[in-house]
Amino acid sequence: MSSLVDRLWYGRNRPLGFLAPLSWLYRSLSESRRRSAWEARDASLPAPVVVVGNITAGGTGKSPLTAWLVSELARDGWRPVILSRGYGGKASHYPLEVNARTSPLEAGDEPVMLALSTGCPVVVDPQRRRAADYALGKNLGNLLVCDDGLQHYKLPRDVELSVFDGKRGIGNGALIPVGPLREPISRLASVDFVIVNGAEYSEQAMGSFAGIEHPEIYAMVLEPGALVHVRTGKSRPISDLKGVRVRAIAGIGNPSRFFDTLSALGAAVTEAAFPDHHRFRAADLNAGEAELIVMTAKDAVKCRDFAPDNAWSLTVEARLPGRFRDALLARVRQCSEQLTS
Repeated sequence: MSSLVDRLWYGRNRPLGFLAPLSWLYRSLSESRRRSAWEARDASLPAPVVVVGNITAGGTGKSPLTAWLVSELARDGWRPVILSRGYGGKASHYPLEVNARTSPLEAGDEPVMLALSTGCPVVVDPQRRRAADYALGKNLGNLLVCDDGLQHYKLPRDVELSVFDGKRGIGNGALIPVGPLREPISRLASVDFVIVNGAEYSEQAMGSFAGIEHPEIYAMVLEPGALVHVRTGKSRPISDLKGVRVRAIAGIGNPSRFFDTLSALGAAVTEAAFPDHHRFRAADLNAGEAELIVMTAKDAVKCRDFAPDNAWSLTVEARLPGRFRDALLARVRQCSEQLTS
């Protein structure tokens, strides 16, 4: 599926160009929805709201960035709360406060992963404004970080970050279904920061990317951290992967980046890509006798109850330049001062 998407959306050509009328309709409907939601939104919230999202379909690294953000904000003295739609989960009630024991079937995989990796409060609700009111009403924190909420316009926001995959960029530059764009490139004029996920950009002074001009573009690198046993939580160093046969399992938006990471660590990789947010079963976790199963942290939270003993997850950590951290924290402080003045 990933290679098909790459051919249809992320090459230079537009093989689905004949669907251009649907792209025009998609743009008209999305802009109408945005205007309606923006006009119907409630007054601003009494705490800064940081929204992380993207204008392209597929995985770009939003969740690792969200984890980095709440860590840096907490280090600066804030008490951040993560808000999420909880895609892939279905709870009996909302808002749902997530902890390490919450089932991904209820909360979705990413909220449970973020709760485990950050230790921050996580609140799930398809209505992000309701989640925000709940978090503040329960005094869970004094700053809200919304994971994947760029198009959720009913939620007031003070700071917006749009994330791109460095290799894929804007693809063929067309809107869904001809291309991968959820919104026109012009939408970036209103975001505060553009983040590019890719080691190849980490050393560059970035003022533009893939034809995008923006005063605040920064590179992000996702670095592998450790191997974590899916069932026990025991850790081992990533150097253990060198020369090992690995069945790499990924149910994420851009599995090729995960597979490339394992190969770069010296593993002999057999790829097993599943749809994003795939609901795994024990039968999906098969491997050869001498193979190690390695999956993403997001997938691992769904497999804790039935993973075999040779199943491990690879943790990743976001790295961003200090100048971005300084700019972000300054922007958040400015927003907080405006809210209290």
